Amino acid sequence: MGYHEDDQGSLEQLLESLIKMVGKANKNVDSLQVRVRQLESLIREQQIVVKESDPLEIYPRHHHHSTDKFPLHL
Repeated sequence: MGYHEDDQGSLEQLLESLIKMVGKANKNVDSLQVRVRQLESLIREQQIVVKESDPLEIYPRHHHHSTDKFPLHL
């Protein structure tokens, strides 16, 4: 049982389709890796900003409205 020309043509088309599918999958993986690197970079930058900021800066230093509720200043 040998291959017929039709079988060989079908196999070539199948191989080409598989190569295209693998190429698209690789392109999608590359795109995902780029996005993951971008997200990791943004997370690192945010962590640096949080570490460098003074924890007291989260709260306002001038308590305009809080003095009505709490007259004592510590």
